[in-house]
Amino acid sequence: MARRKSSLGRKWRLYLVATFALALLAGALWYWWDMQRWAPDEASYPEQGAYVTDLNGLVGFETVRALGGQFVYLRASEGAAAKDARFARNVAAAARAGLKVGALHLFDPCASADAQSANFVTMVPRDADLLPPAITLSGTGESCPEPVSSARVESELMTFINQVEMHAGKQAILKIYPDFEAYYRLAVQIERDLWLVRDRIAPDYGGRPWLLWSANAKRATEASEEKLEWVVVQP
Repeated sequence: MARRKSSLGRKWRLYLVATFALALLAGALWYWWDMQRWAPDEASYPEQGAYVTDLNGLVGFETVRALGGQFVYLRASEGAAAKDARFARNVAAAARAGLKVGALHLFDPCASADAQSANFVTMVPRDADLLPPAITLSGTGESCPEPVSSARVESELMTFINQVEMHAGKQAILKIYPDFEAYYRLAVQIERDLWLVRDRIAPDYGGRPWLLWSANAKRATEASEEKLEWVVVQP
């Protein structure tokens, strides 16, 4: 009798464990499915848009607008030499669709500010209609062939920011990723608008209010075969 009760107890435990595992799997699958097309509610975030690079391929900017997008940020350059092959075409196409357009540079902590600003200004014209320039901060100086000190990275970054702002005539927006911020803690030191990144949950790692939020890094839309990074503005 005791053995039978023990066997029944094990079966019930296995049943409960299996049920719990299936519930977790179902929840994960639902979250994955829901995130494919999820975007923050427009009632809470009236201004929405997208971040686009050449990796997105051919983008239908009219469709971005139909989805509620009012602006796009387009990657223009990266580091000292890399350029986005579709930047000029995307600028023209987005403008024709009635979207506000901004240019973004991916900052390389291994490269000098002068080389990076030269790369940016060759891609981005002086145009008062453009949104404030954005600078992505993701990699750290530890990843460089020869590690770069935090002080050097901060110095080159400030020089680069000043050079870009002089060219654009507007203050830059800093798109800071969590790992970069955890390493350098610059969000509260540099007085520029912040662009933070976290899927679905509003980010708070900047230590102060943000202006832009990448709320869904891979939103599936009819605008592109590749998923778009969906961005909203702090209301």
